[in-house]
Amino acid sequence: GVAILLQISYPLLDGESLRLVTIATVYWGAGAMALHALLAFGLRYAMTFLAIALTFGFFIELLGVKSGWPFGVYEYDSSLGQQIAGVPLVVPFAWAMISHPILCAARRVAGNWVFLYGGFGLMAYDLFLDPQMVAAGRWSWEVTGSHVPFSPEIPLSNTFGWLLSGMALIALLHIALPRERRKQGASFAAVDVFLIWTWFSGVISNLFFFDRPGVAFLFGITFGAVLAPFFLSRWLGRP
Repeated sequence: GVAILLQISYPLLDGESLRLVTIATVYWGAGAMALHALLAFGLRYAMTFLAIALTFGFFIELLGVKSGWPFGVYEYDSSLGQQIAGVPLVVPFAWAMISHPILCAARRVAGNWVFLYGGFGLMAYDLFLDPQMVAAGRWSWEVTGSHVPFSPEIPLSNTFGWLLSGMALIALLHIALPRERRKQGASFAAVDVFLIWTWFSGVISNLFFFDRPGVAFLFGITFGAVLAPFFLSRWLGRP
């Protein structure tokens, strides 16, 4: 609830307030997903998940910042807070925030292709994240070739980089984490709400607040394609 309220306030703020809300949203969102992992699957699952997601998120970003691979050439702005070797500390928590619900969805519907479904889900999520953060000046890209449709400020290599790194992260999590839930565990309502809100807010904000209907269309179609089989399974399929 706190993470969603922070996101609702985003289009209404600017300056230092907007900067603080941007950072706080990531930490609260990551905290909510870590708490769900704990209550649904147990302490060992939650600690292993955080260790893998945060470590992977930091080192893939470090590789990206220093080498330009796999995303392209980019640089973080100091407005995202404390950095280590050019990577803001908040960034790995963004990876953790989105990877838990995507993993839950992928495990339900993707069978032996969890890594592919999950990687596509993370890639689709970035089609909303990157345009918003670049427009706010949180990081900047060097664009020398093809760009993401409707986002000329972002190279197309970033989309492929998210697909590859997303597949790698989801594969690691899928291998390392058990699938059994606690006998008295939390439901998946928090995951459902988080995913639906992410899709809804991404579409609505770009349509009515950021004046970017192309981004709303592209993100709405791709992330919607990720969510559709999951929610059809949740509502109509097996328990």
